[in-house]
Amino acid sequence: MNHSVVTEFIILGLTKKPELQGIIFLFFLIIYLVAFLGNMLIIIAIISNNTLHTPMYIFLLTLAVVDIICTTSIIPKMLGTTLTSENTISYAGCMSQLFFFTWSLRAEMVLFTTMAYDRYVAICFPLHYSTIMNHRMCVALLSMVMAIAVTNSWVRTALIMRLTFCGPNTIDHFFCEIPPLLALSCSPVRINEVMVYVADITLAIGDFILTCISCGFIIVAILRIRTVEGKRKAFSTWSSHLTVVALYHSPVIYTYIRPASSYTFERDKVVAALYTLVTPTLNPMVYSFQNREMQEGIRKMFAFLKH
Repeated sequence: MNHSVVTEFIILGLTKKPELQGIIFLFFLIIYLVAFLGNMLIIIAIISNNTLHTPMYIFLLTLAVVDIICTTSIIPKMLGTTLTSENTISYAGCMSQLFFFTWSLRAEMVLFTTMAYDRYVAICFPLHYSTIMNHRMCVALLSMVMAIAVTNSWVRTALIMRLTFCGPNTIDHFFCEIPPLLALSCSPVRINEVMVYVADITLAIGDFILTCISCGFIIVAILRIRTVEGKRKAFSTWSSHLTVVALYHSPVIYTYIRPASSYTFERDKVVAALYTLVTPTLNPMVYSFQNREMQEGIRKMFAFLKH
């Protein structure tokens, strides 16, 4: 049960320098709009095209939804605090932001692993792909993603809510992230740190290793491709995939695997921007806009809207 006397938090944002507020607002607004519109384009294109109703594109659609929830749970509030003097967030609002952010964070990680497995089956067992990745398997994998994400989010949020916040109430970050909240707690945070550490070891690092293993098998299969052009295209796709996965997992592992006493919030704000905004912006470009079937689906969608 929560016994906090703090009813709201003050969010400092990315910088304390007033002259930089306008530049930061404009930059993050543009990036957010690119991420939001890019992912919405993917969602609409996949839903409106029956040819894209396959496991690969269903996973991409889910990833786009997760990216929108991730950015929208954080960036609009951050933009509001940057542009105006209203830099407070209620205790309930902070816990809600924490829940949706941690949900999207874990869902994205598990989705990367699921997508790697899907491509592993498609490339290494092409003749059996439709049998293995059938409707039942697709639903089972997505259910697993959601179950892991919701469980992780509930546990992390509940552990934060059991802490006592008696002041100060200033969050040295641009959203309600776990490390700065632990730094404000008036009660012991050892259990929180251990649980975060265990979750990172078992889930974040585990997901990354499984993704790399899948990609390793895929690379072996690619090396058997006879044409140079085929190898080039395949390696280009998977090098992009591994870059995004590494760009996402590395800052997350760096952020959560350390004790609260070692946090340096000025540096951690920049690191957090990588997995809250940069990766959701890159995902549509890496996974969808370079894909021929996706490009065709987007063209069909725009052609339909014209008529």
